[in-house]
Amino acid sequence: MLLQVKNLAVKFRLKRGEIYAVNGASFSVDKGRTLAIVGESGSGKSVTALSVMRLVPSPGGIESGEIVFNGKNLLELPDAKMQAIRGNELSMIFQEPMTSLNPVYTIEFQISEAIRRHSDISRQAAAEKVLDMLRLVGIPSPEKRMKSYPHEMSGGMRQRVMIAMALSCDPDMLIADEPTTALDVTIQAQIIDLLYKLRERYNMGMILITHDLGIVAEVADDVVVMYCGKIVERAPVRELFKNPMHPYTAGLIGSIPRMDQDLARLPMIRGMAPNPLMMPPGCPFSSRCEHCMPVCLLREPGASAFPGEHEVSCHLHGGGLSGDGGLCDGSGDLRGGLHDGSQEVGRASGDA
Repeated sequence: MLLQVKNLAVKFRLKRGEIYAVNGASFSVDKGRTLAIVGESGSGKSVTALSVMRLVPSPGGIESGEIVFNGKNLLELPDAKMQAIRGNELSMIFQEPMTSLNPVYTIEFQISEAIRRHSDISRQAAAEKVLDMLRLVGIPSPEKRMKSYPHEMSGGMRQRVMIAMALSCDPDMLIADEPTTALDVTIQAQIIDLLYKLRERYNMGMILITHDLGIVAEVADDVVVMYCGKIVERAPVRELFKNPMHPYTAGLIGSIPRMDQDLARLPMIRGMAPNPLMMPPGCPFSSRCEHCMPVCLLREPGASAFPGEHEVSCHLHGGGLSGDGGLCDGSGDLRGGLHDGSQEVGRASGDA
């Protein structure tokens, strides 16, 4: 296994109190596979990614857990060894390319800096590697563009530069945090297609953080659904779309526009996520759940396992007390007509 995250907890200490941005998250990613992490804003997706990179900003910090990458627990490594891994074996495409690129340095300087930090090569050799990487990610006129500054490039081209920088040292694992944010749909499709092809070419493991379940269906192999810092459901992508077991997952899938539906307005999940400083007792989704039961208000559910490597934390499915389906047979009855699970799941099924 390339990456294993076990019981990860990340706490932020604020003046008004302490909050867990991630609480007990566990998942794994192997080479050549893509794990998608989905959920609403504030669910803990980006903090999880930053934790893997050991880049959680102050006043946050990793409270407990393990992050095992290539057989090494990253949380036990000294800073110098972590810096040697970060950007070399383990790389990340950050959420906003305009703020991630330094406006006062050329594209060549910024990519070659990453290359020379991890490789003992000359400046000329690094410049040639930059040129090769820009060609790889499909930037036109790379000889000219490598001398450009970030503000002279479009959003799609800046995102390609970020991908080139992340891949410049041939990492084993790539984390892409909202790689299509603020891009138009045509450029989004190009970026996602590029990431898919590069993953296949280099046999990388990849973590994809996104709000777009259409992208998840297209490129992911496995999916983790996060809510209020916790993983509420985890399954292979085809299984998740066919049989969403948590009401939150069913709501996310049900809100996807479909061409065969004639609706005045899209279905939506009512209410808002609770304030992390004032988390309610029991299940954090209880105030928004149409299937809420008395036990949901009293006790937080644990994870129950089902066939097909499907895990869900919900009292409708046992709440961790059993793995045999508990109070529900796990047949997918939470879809409520919003989603029939019949659509193809793109490349994730190996058909594309």
